Amino acid sequence: MNKVFIIGLPRTGTTSVSVALLEHGFKVAHIGLTKRAFEVADVVSDVPCFCDYPQLDKIFPDAKFVYIDRPVESWISSIQMLLTKMAPNLADKTGTFHPILKRCFKQTFGDLTADDLLDEARLRQCYFSHQQAVLSYFAGRDDLLTIKLNEPNSLQSLLQFIGVSDDKINQHGAQDFPVLNVGTHVASWGEYKHPNKVNTNLAGPEHRKFFDYKT
Repeated sequence: MNKVFIIGLPRTGTTSVSVALLEHGFKVAHIGLTKRAFEVADVVSDVPCFCDYPQLDKIFPDAKFVYIDRPVESWISSIQMLLTKMAPNLADKTGTFHPILKRCFKQTFGDLTADDLLDEARLRQCYFSHQQAVLSYFAGRDDLLTIKLNEPNSLQSLLQFIGVSDDKINQHGAQDFPVLNVGTHVASWGEYKHPNKVNTNLAGPEHRKFFDYKT
């Protein structure tokens, strides 16, 4: 099958989409930090997809992309919580997070040490800048789907878009997206057990090498 990349920003529902697709038989990496993770997974979501979709589009020319559009006001309060939790580990020199994760957050949210990092107006601008960049990049193409997780039949629309037959959808039952990582909870993916989960740092013949593209 063609690769599927979930390119909504963090806290838009990437975990919910990832778990739903696990349950429909796809191999999913929620965050992919190695070439091998991208090679093995059918679906990759979150970091680095929401930043690197132009590069991934070239590496995987038959891929499909899914943008998650969450109501911005509820997203702002959620991303404020996440950035507050993550900020110490995103620091350039002392932060413990992977360099790709740091790069993606800095590319999306700017200076992560800024006094106004959590300012509502700033975050709103970050959200709509990302949205506009995605829509402009994919304008006139048919390989991007925009979904809102709280709308009826959004999971069915996603499954149809990525090539799941109506018979399989009806057999399995599309239902709705699971509601995960609610409030201050951020660890639903790590807690969820499923044989189709692909390790974020999966090693392969090139160990934990990532792609060589320039960003």
